[in-house]
Amino acid sequence: MIWLLLIVLTVALAPFLRETRRKVMNTAARKDAPGSFASLSGGLTHYRWTGPLRGPVAVCVHGLTTPSFVWNGIAAGLGAMGYRVLTYDLYGRGYSDRPKGLQDRAFFLSQLEELLEDQQAGSDITLIGYSMGGAIATAFAAAHPTRLRELILLAPAGFGRSPDRVTQIIRHVPLIGSWLMHAIYPTLHMRGTEAERSLPSSVPGITDLQQKELGFRGFIPAVLASLRGILNEDFTEELRSLHKKGVPALAIWGQDDAVIPPNSAGRLAERARSLRQEEIPGAGHGLPYTHTSGVLDIIAENHRRGLV
Repeated sequence: MIWLLLIVLTVALAPFLRETRRKVMNTAARKDAPGSFASLSGGLTHYRWTGPLRGPVAVCVHGLTTPSFVWNGIAAGLGAMGYRVLTYDLYGRGYSDRPKGLQDRAFFLSQLEELLEDQQAGSDITLIGYSMGGAIATAFAAAHPTRLRELILLAPAGFGRSPDRVTQIIRHVPLIGSWLMHAIYPTLHMRGTEAERSLPSSVPGITDLQQKELGFRGFIPAVLASLRGILNEDFTEELRSLHKKGVPALAIWGQDDAVIPPNSAGRLAERARSLRQEEIPGAGHGLPYTHTSGVLDIIAENHRRGLV
């Protein structure tokens, strides 16, 4: 009987023990990091500027699992348009620190607000959010509408709920949900990123870079904290309010996106009618790196049409 109990205990603890054996994000791990670091209240934040030294500022906020390298192609394109582009790693991802706790809107807004102040980014910003970064960008725009020149959302999360039962358990059942996250998420992450390996990408080796995140302690807890935090919130009304506040907004979707709830674009069309929406045929959720030129063309075309 005692052997059975030991086996059960080992199985139960194994996912959490694996987390403790992952590498720590420290000075040695950061030795090859591009860009620089800002010491903020939540810890070190890795950031990078791309483009000319002078020009309008564009700030890019990445999503749930893929750090700021997801923007490499977009940042280069925006830089060619004359933008001075700031990209950064959200806490728990990339080269940034891994503070503990719930990752809700206040958590992410604090990091973004402090980074913009640290970098003296000014008050005439084009803010671009991808996936979960779309929710963060929308929250920032609603809180600081006078600081934005425009808001651009790429396959944004935060405007529709996932019906996935496992995700709901992970979000709402503390102990069992945490165990499921640590037990099954690494496999799901590997499978999802591997499925995109053959796709064209403006970020060389992006699949290997995405999978590398699993090797560092704190990444899985950060994803879990975001699922239970900002991704458990709805930002439809915040986006709707931006029209009254005079903030131009554009949303770009992938026609074949299987990650974002399919009713998201429709909900925004009904409730945030001033939002301009565009769709890229054949694009999935990874449209910033798989369809980079399409995204840049839409941004440029909407500028010509008077978005800003």
